[in-house]
Amino acid sequence: MNVEIGLYGILALCILLLVRVPIAIAMVVVSFLGIGFMIGWEPALGTLAATPYHFVASWTLSAIPMFLLMGFISYHSGITTGLFDTARSLMRWLPGNLAISSILACSGFAAVCGSSLACAAAMGRIAIPEMVAAGYRANFACGSVAAGGTIGALIPPSILMIVYCVFTETSVTQVFVGGISVGIATALGYCIVVLLVTWLRPDIVPRRAGGRDLLPIRQAIFGIWPVLALVALVFGGLFGGFFTATEAGAAGAMGAFLLAAATRRLTRKIVWDSLQETLMTCSALFIVGVGAVMFTRFLSLSGVTGFLAGMVNGADLSFTELMFLVVLIYLILGMFMEPFGAMLVTLPILMPIFAAEQISMVWFGVLAVKLLEIGMITPPVGMNVFIIRNVASDYASLMGIYAGVALFLVSDIVVVALMILSPEWVLYLPGILR
Repeated sequence: MNVEIGLYGILALCILLLVRVPIAIAMVVVSFLGIGFMIGWEPALGTLAATPYHFVASWTLSAIPMFLLMGFISYHSGITTGLFDTARSLMRWLPGNLAISSILACSGFAAVCGSSLACAAAMGRIAIPEMVAAGYRANFACGSVAAGGTIGALIPPSILMIVYCVFTETSVTQVFVGGISVGIATALGYCIVVLLVTWLRPDIVPRRAGGRDLLPIRQAIFGIWPVLALVALVFGGLFGGFFTATEAGAAGAMGAFLLAAATRRLTRKIVWDSLQETLMTCSALFIVGVGAVMFTRFLSLSGVTGFLAGMVNGADLSFTELMFLVVLIYLILGMFMEPFGAMLVTLPILMPIFAAEQISMVWFGVLAVKLLEIGMITPPVGMNVFIIRNVASDYASLMGIYAGVALFLVSDIVVVALMILSPEWVLYLPGILR
């Protein structure tokens, strides 16, 4: 009987999401009612009262506001504004160098900000006008930045990865390191797409387009010294074993404040705006997390997770077949839901299945983030595409930007296929630091 209630709960959650009920409210309501029907309303009220505190009180979770604050301070103070110019100076010899520079600049921005939306917005304002003025077709220019923004959640510090690790009790450092390999592979794949388009369709991407005057390489690199210093502080301390991922967030936030002050860019307005955006983002993330924890408890009490794991085991699916189903689920959810919601809705169901199949949660964490970020550029609800549409409304339509990201989606699918067919390269760096 409890399994039936669990299955009805999953169905009710899907219906609520389809009618656009906020995901956090939907999960809390379904979980509360389900627990109430199964074991009584007093335990349900107790779960509702205790879950928010126990979730938010997690020490590891404190890394999220710290890394967010580091990113917002870096963004609002203009520490990251020189990334595109530096990449452009270094890549001046390549065909399609402006698009490649925007992708590399997104990768650099990702190292100080764990948000793909902020990454796309920041680079879009700088790179798209430059590319269009140099003769790039606007749709492709916008698509390259929208796709490049997805790297923001792959290269640490990634807020999405931290939430995943807290929820699955996986090492944040291990998943961070695994994300580096996939982030680099994603950027490399995007650059190959640009080179192929430049070679095959020079009417879309000019083979030689340098844009405005280039800075000398030494001057360009010196212009991003605050970013390099911040990355050295966070990554050096984290991977050198000087502090944990949580402590790295605090060190990064303090480093961003000091660097912004050292460059005389720190103002009261920047501090206030950064704190306000950090609090608003954390509030949205934490309430979804509370709903997900309650939903996990409801599914566990109902026994539906064991029931579904048994069904998968009984179906005798191979690893590749199982992962094909998982990829399909995430790609479909990514078309309609934002990444945090899609991840936290599915993890309570998938975790017992992966435990039974002995699948590495470090590897799956990186794969899940990659799949969720693909959803950021797929129609009809590709958030990165909407962000680029807002910052580049004079250059391309919404459908034009979706057309511009099509080839980059092909590159993403290739990277996902390589991750599934050969998980070893994703786990190589985490294995070294183990």
